[in-house]
Amino acid sequence: MVAYPNPDGIEIHFAQVAGSRDLGDLWEAARVAEVKPGTIRVWVSRGKIEPVLDGEAGQYFHLPTVRQAAEGGAKFTPADPAANSRGPHAHAA
Repeated sequence: MVAYPNPDGIEIHFAQVAGSRDLGDLWEAARVAEVKPGTIRVWVSRGKIEPVLDGEAGQYFHLPTVRQAAEGGAKFTPADPAANSRGPHAHAA
């Protein structure tokens, strides 16, 4: 189950017919969420969002859903930003 599901396909279709530009590729989704495209890929792999279309032309996302996922934030944000590292790092002196 996806944390931020897309609306029904019929709803997206009628929005597209009405002239709404709610679908975008990976780069447009990243721009809307103000993150890097790799972050969008991570969200998809972890089940936060899913593409509306996935085929030879690439992945297309429902941009309002991506925006909502970006505003939702992370499940866990440590109080200390340094605690978000993946382990101890040895720095050359």
